[in-house]
Amino acid sequence: MELPRILLIGKIGQVGWELRRTLAPMARVTCVDFPDIDLTNGDSIRRWVREARPNIVINAAAYTAVDKAESEPDKAMKINGVAPGILAEEAKKLGALLVHYSTDYVFDGAKTEPYAETDAPNPLGAYGRTKLAGDEAVRAIGGAHLIFRLCWVYGARGQNFMLTMMRLAREREKLRVVGDQVGCPTWSRMIAETTTLALTQVVAASDPAAFTGTYHLASSGVTSWHGFADAIVKLMPAEGKKCTQVEAITTAEYPTPTKRPAYSVLSCSKLERTFGLRLPHWDESLKQVLEL
Repeated sequence: MELPRILLIGKIGQVGWELRRTLAPMARVTCVDFPDIDLTNGDSIRRWVREARPNIVINAAAYTAVDKAESEPDKAMKINGVAPGILAEEAKKLGALLVHYSTDYVFDGAKTEPYAETDAPNPLGAYGRTKLAGDEAVRAIGGAHLIFRLCWVYGARGQNFMLTMMRLAREREKLRVVGDQVGCPTWSRMIAETTTLALTQVVAASDPAAFTGTYHLASSGVTSWHGFADAIVKLMPAEGKKCTQVEAITTAEYPTPTKRPAYSVLSCSKLERTFGLRLPHWDESLKQVLEL
C-alpha cells in the first residue's frame, strides 16, 4: 500500500516538531513553516497545498501569543481565523483530510465540570475569538476534517509554561503562581502520538470522512497552574535549582491583558469512544518529559 502524502504546516512549533517524528513511519511528509509559508497570505497557503497535493493537511501552526493578540487582533485573525478556512477549501478540492488544532480558550471557563465538544463556546479574549473563527471556518467548508482542541500545551522545546517555570526556579528562591485557574497540562509529544494513532485509523477506514468532527485531546487529571508549577519544581534536578517555595496566588493578584478561563478542563470521552485513545495523567507525562 502506498504511504499517504502529508503536508505538515508548523514544523518548528511544539506540536509540529513532535509530529515530524511520529508521522515519519506512516506517511511521506512535507514539512513547512514561516517564512516559507505565510499564513497571513492566502496565495502562499494555496500554492503550498496545490504543489504538495497531499492526502492529509495538518495545520500545527497558530498565532499563540495570548496577550499579544489583544494588540494584534488582525494578524491573529488572519493566522488563526482565516488561514484554516483557506486550508479547508484547498483540502476539500483535493479530497484531502484536514487536521487542525484548536484550544480550550474558546470556552469562558464558567463551567465546573469538564467541557464537552457540544458545549457552547464563549471566548474571553482575542486569541480565543480568532481560534474559534478558525474552527467555524473549517466546519463551514464542509470537507473531511479533524479538529483537536488542546489544553495547556507544554514540552521540552519552544516557549511554554514548564520551561518558564524551570528557568525562574533557577533564578529565584520563591515563585508565585496563580492557583485559581485549573486545566489539563498536555505534553506536545502525547498530542503528536495521539494524532498519529488516530490518523492511522482514519487512513485505514473504508470511509475516512465518517470520522469528521471536533475532538477534545488533553491529558487525564486536573490541576491548577500552581499545582503544575509545584510539580515541575519538585521534579527538577537539585543542581542549579534555587527555588524552595511555590506560593499560590489569585488571578486578581496577577493581572494580564487577556482574561483567562478559570476552568479549562476538557472531557476527552469522545476521543476515547471514537478512537479508543486516552492520554495518560498529566503528572505521568511530566515525569517523562523531565527524564528526557
